[in-house]
Amino acid sequence: MNIKEYDVVIVGGGPGGLTAGLYSARSNRKTVLLERYLPGGQITNTEEVEDYPGFDRIAGADLAMKMTEHAKRFGLEIISDEVAEIYTEANSRVIVTASGVIYRAKAVIISTGGSPNHLNVPGEKEFAGKGVSYCAICDGAFFKNQVIAVAGGGDAAVEEGIYLTKFASKVYIIHRRNELRAQKIIQKRAFNNPKIQLLLETVVESINGDTKVRSLSLRNVKTGAGSTLEAGAIFIFVGFVPNSNLTREPLNKDKNGYIVTNDRMETSIGGIFACGDVRSQLVRQITNAVGDGTTAAMAAEKYIEELND
Repeated sequence: MNIKEYDVVIVGGGPGGLTAGLYSARSNRKTVLLERYLPGGQITNTEEVEDYPGFDRIAGADLAMKMTEHAKRFGLEIISDEVAEIYTEANSRVIVTASGVIYRAKAVIISTGGSPNHLNVPGEKEFAGKGVSYCAICDGAFFKNQVIAVAGGGDAAVEEGIYLTKFASKVYIIHRRNELRAQKIIQKRAFNNPKIQLLLETVVESINGDTKVRSLSLRNVKTGAGSTLEAGAIFIFVGFVPNSNLTREPLNKDKNGYIVTNDRMETSIGGIFACGDVRSQLVRQITNAVGDGTTAAMAAEKYIEELND
């Protein structure tokens, strides 16, 4: 059995996890970050970040790389692996990975973010990768000069809709409410973009096609009227489900499944902390995650000190 011992194990490599790793390693704690994909989390799928202090505008992938390199300079170890389960055994936290490696740590910081919500309509699963996508920067270039639809009305939906105008002949933003939820400055950019058209009070009933997406069946929620939109792709941005089900012992969560913590990022299980988008809080931005990660790392450090005493 391959067992590795660490002071701190961080699960998830988004901005919160990377920041926690930086501060934990900087405190001279033996720290490893486990990330199943690339470090950076959701920001690696964001074309440009313009609301992170110190940068007027920076590519999401570049910001992720800078954060990763910075944390590594302080000694953070980053391993590509997926965590299957976390549980407590005596004074140790045990982290079981999909590869079969078991990590033992004095403290664990969960920074696992979330996974995209689905519309759960006919055709969504069938056309995944064939015109149904959840990542504009990943797949937008495949649909040059085509009509593209975006489902959602928050920051992500509108920002990605604006990004998709680089490729599309037209972008329709479909939102079930009578106004967008995105920040006003983002909405203004969308309103000023001639390629964008809003379809408010509208929902997607089905995604249709043959070998790929050809059209969407829509319904107006106010009038009940149905319509068809000819489109070559639909990008879905209707929120996230928190990846909060890794612990064997039940954690306190809010009604939406986000982990509840105190102001020290402590969860209901001793020695387990949470930060970033997986945590129950008002807003979910890079700056929030970074602050959470700092607090979680310092709280974990104090926890270990008390444990050693």
